[in-house]
Amino acid sequence: MLDAMRVLEGMYVRLEPLEERHVGPLLAAGHGQAELYRWTNVPQERALMERYVKTAMRSRDAGDAVPYATVRRSDGVVVGSTRFFDIARWAWPASHPRAASGGVDNCEIGYTWLNSTAIRTAINTEAKYLMLHHAFEDWDAHSVCFHTDARNERSCDALARLGARFEGTLRAHRLSTDLKPRDSARYSITRAEWPAISARLLQRLGQGAAG
Repeated sequence: MLDAMRVLEGMYVRLEPLEERHVGPLLAAGHGQAELYRWTNVPQERALMERYVKTAMRSRDAGDAVPYATVRRSDGVVVGSTRFFDIARWAWPASHPRAASGGVDNCEIGYTWLNSTAIRTAINTEAKYLMLHHAFEDWDAHSVCFHTDARNERSCDALARLGARFEGTLRAHRLSTDLKPRDSARYSITRAEWPAISARLLQRLGQGAAG
């Protein structure tokens, strides 16, 4: 089971299942920060944000994604969004225990953006920790991957600091925000790597470290 409507909450951030009520707060969170979102699709108009949220909700209803609004706990303000997507369950033989468990075998974390008040704060670190914990310890995933525009140095650096391993560059992999074929830098974390990464992230969070 995906627990798609479950709230993920920590000390600094609350990840709320994305709903239509988040349209206005998300629009406010991303307003006037176009340069910050050079490599990320963050709608700047209400009609486009409504479409963005409804599309994410339809993907959730289909079992393909679990989208969230990212909420700062200290004041309850929405500061961005993120989601699980490309959620995969492998074709295990019916006799295998994994087939009956209904677990997620792998997934991607993406569609992630934060406004300028939350970037490089503990919010970013904790949001990633909560999602990775959910994937590996609730869903029992084998791996979680991330893709980012290869030109997005800030995002690549953040994934490296997270502990994700760079696997390579996928050429002309996805449509970029500048409407050109995008080369994607691929990073991943495996279940075997998660305990060490989890411990390191918890240590950083205990020290109030930035993401």
